Amino acid sequence: MIRFECDYNEGAHERILQRLMETNMEQTSGYGTDEHCERARMLIRQACDNEQADVHFLVGGTQTNTTVIASILRPYQGVIAATTGHIAVHETGAIEATGHKVLTVPSEDGKITPEQVRAVYDAHMNESSPEHCVQPGMVYISQPTENGTMYSKAELQALHTVSRACGLPFFVDGARLGYALASRDCDMTLADLARLCDVFYIGGTKIGALMGEAVVILNDALKPDFRYMIKQKGGLLAKGRLLGIQFETLFEDGLYLDISRHAVDMALRIHDSLEQQGVRFLYDSPTNQQFPILPDRLLEKLRSGYTFSFWEKVDATHSAVRFCTSWATRQENVDALTREIAQLLHEEIHVPERVEALV
Repeated sequence: MIRFECDYNEGAHERILQRLMETNMEQTSGYGTDEHCERARMLIRQACDNEQADVHFLVGGTQTNTTVIASILRPYQGVIAATTGHIAVHETGAIEATGHKVLTVPSEDGKITPEQVRAVYDAHMNESSPEHCVQPGMVYISQPTENGTMYSKAELQALHTVSRACGLPFFVDGARLGYALASRDCDMTLADLARLCDVFYIGGTKIGALMGEAVVILNDALKPDFRYMIKQKGGLLAKGRLLGIQFETLFEDGLYLDISRHAVDMALRIHDSLEQQGVRFLYDSPTNQQFPILPDRLLEKLRSGYTFSFWEKVDATHSAVRFCTSWATRQENVDALTREIAQLLHEEIHVPERVEALV
């Protein structure tokens, strides 16, 4: 079985495993206070072009989202996000479990707009009795989105501007951030992102690490006592150096972007091959997630040798699915997939001819 359903099927990049082995018997202080974590922080600050950034290491994305959001919001506040946002649909109500509502706005492609943020804010401010309603307290997006789409630098600037105008901290979920930065359509750098939001995180779990996310806090008002929140939410790893070593390895010589670029190249190889076969796509994704629309009969046959994610029904006989590549995806597996789909599409086209011949 060849797997394309997610970008965390494999373990970790071999250089990370090697570093973990090399440092295995070192004695270090715990909870992220060791020299490896400190060096990883330094490398991330350099990449962000911000020596004042606070950098913290957590284990997973849901843990990171709940910890960051809970640390920012007051008990009566909620977070603005797209209806398709990860915190709204794929975290089992984790944000609501901390006592905060996700204030969703509709989205065609996974992105939200400054106008939507302003509308949610103004609607609350114009309430005759606003204290009866959840107050918008921050803005959440992911880069790239759940649908593989990407915010441009200008779009991020516009969201940053409206968030500032409304007094709402702007938080960017970067679980797949490397795949956005490595996209051929990307017009921004990590330093640009650091200028355009209050807090974001760099995903490691989906990009080469065994596990781990690096939270980067830029807004001074959000920095105090964040480690208390990490501890309270169960995220302060005793053997914190295990996270630091991984990010140290990913950022010391460009490995993070190199392996992200490989995943994007593999995804676009799938996209280009299917597009040449006349396949349409649900979203125009330039990142590691691709969403082709294929005949249901073809998909049933394809499942015998490949895994992928169902996304949505498009019509009575077609569905959109997701093929997700990763830092470790092999080109031969991509080529096998596209050859199989091409063959099945050819068979689909000639089904009527075979039926007629039998009659």
